[in-house]
Amino acid sequence: MSNNLIVNQKSVRDLFQDKNADFLIPDYQRPYAWGKDECDTLWDDIFEFAIPGADATKFNPKDEYFLGPIVTFLNEAKQLEVIDGQQRLTTLLLLLRAFYDRFGSMQDENSVKTREAIGKCIWKTDEFGTPDKQTLKINSEVATDNDKEEFLSILRNGVAGDTQHCRYAVNFRFFQGKIQEFLDKFPGYFSYLPIRILNNCILLPIEAESQDTALRIFSTLNDRGLPLSDSDIFKAQFYKYYSTNGQKDTFIDQWKKLEELCGKIFHPKKGTPVDEVFTRYMYFVRANRGIKNTTTEALRKFYEQNGYAILKNEQTFEDLKNLANFWNDVANQEHERFSEKVLRRLFVLNYAPNGMWTYFVSVYYMQHKNEDFLNNDEDFYLFLDRMTAFIWAYSIYRPGVNSLRTPLYQEMINIVNNESVEFKDFKFDEDELRNLIYAYDFYNQRPITKSMLAWWAFNDDGQELLNIYTPFDIEHIYATNRASHEGMTDIRALEKLGNKSLLEKRINIRASDYKFVDKKKYYEGFNTTQGVSKEGTKVVELQKMTHERTDFTEQDIQARHKDIIDGFIDYLRKNGLLQ
Repeated sequence: MSNNLIVNQKSVRDLFQDKNADFLIPDYQRPYAWGKDECDTLWDDIFEFAIPGADATKFNPKDEYFLGPIVTFLNEAKQLEVIDGQQRLTTLLLLLRAFYDRFGSMQDENSVKTREAIGKCIWKTDEFGTPDKQTLKINSEVATDNDKEEFLSILRNGVAGDTQHCRYAVNFRFFQGKIQEFLDKFPGYFSYLPIRILNNCILLPIEAESQDTALRIFSTLNDRGLPLSDSDIFKAQFYKYYSTNGQKDTFIDQWKKLEELCGKIFHPKKGTPVDEVFTRYMYFVRANRGIKNTTTEALRKFYEQNGYAILKNEQTFEDLKNLANFWNDVANQEHERFSEKVLRRLFVLNYAPNGMWTYFVSVYYMQHKNEDFLNNDEDFYLFLDRMTAFIWAYSIYRPGVNSLRTPLYQEMINIVNNESVEFKDFKFDEDELRNLIYAYDFYNQRPITKSMLAWWAFNDDGQELLNIYTPFDIEHIYATNRASHEGMTDIRALEKLGNKSLLEKRINIRASDYKFVDKKKYYEGFNTTQGVSKEGTKVVELQKMTHERTDFTEQDIQARHKDIIDGFIDYLRKNGLLQ
């Protein structure tokens, strides 16, 4: 099949008034996402172009303002299915509809002509060129957009009431406000702005022969708006696959549920929440292929191999849903799935020095889940325990997430080969590691510091499971302000593990600058003079300190520091990680 393209620069008027203009925002697209900031930028840019320096007479009719590309393909229903440019098209139509509505009461010749021109951009026309106000030039079938009907209603009727809070309504009212401000300030220029938008604002429609071609084009373009994520591209491939198999509606429903679930549990710094579950699954596929190369492919590049063959396997979507459900139960500390000791270990891993552990656990879960999508609890606990010990130690021995890839990628392959996770080639020399830990500066900004404190808190068998969503800070038990007043033999002791503990943020803020005797009441909890109860910490070690100590000295820091390091070395020994 050839990959013919139709590319022809068009003005807003030419694009929308074309008799073949029949745009469809398809099921697999994401919901409309532009907000006030994007609309404000669009308005300011267009205004400055059309009314330069707030003076309409300075406009050069030969000038053009480029709004960006629109990538479509002609589907079987002869509609232009939008792959890229959804946000831009939708927002332009909301802007034009707001202008159309404002021109309703104006009877001068220019206003009437402009309103007629805008109407032919919004509605399809009959053979005499008269707009049919029941037939729009655009339709939305976005499966996950609960507000799409409000968008279509606004275009038809030009009304967005104050009780409507969807993005379409908010942006439509925003443009109505901007247009009124413009009319109030520059009444003599009013007709110039919309006509210059129609005639001199330019789009680059790119019509591909097929969806595949359109997707390839999209992947090479930088969208001024909000580009499709990797998972949006994957959704299109799934959609195509399940539509061919007559399962389109079922897929749309299940994909929407997957998006909602991932949105609750994943908060990645880059990409979307659904991208994250694809990333975690990628490591399982890599392991099954025996890939231990530490250079990891970009997500889209990985899945697009061999014509998106992974996504054309029906098991893939089922695996993604199961993996997302697993991580949802982790996030919710689900006691029906996990034992108390597994949940305690998962809590500690939540404070891991980097995110590699999530990929490692994902591979283990996928390989060892039974027909009920559960792991053997005892085996899972032993795996988590050894993994925690190794990652913590390796992060001190060889800092940096890239260093960790070498041993973890090897063990991922061992997992899918049903071999035990032992880190045979990466065991630690006890004396060397002990010296490294003693010499290590556990500053608060280093992730391993909080990691070690989380591990130490749960080294006490009496420590109850803590809520994974409770924010914890690092507490200096011997306060830094106290050291500046009383002096210390070794000022570096302030930053030793022996002087630090996890402490709930709400308590840490209040307890930060006090002597130990004053801190105790915050650790323990107290009633205010107004009779308000202030809950104490749930960190059991600090609770014990309130009952067992009258002070916490520099000598206590050194002794506790040694206890933590000795305990951690014993932890490694128990997990068979020492040479």
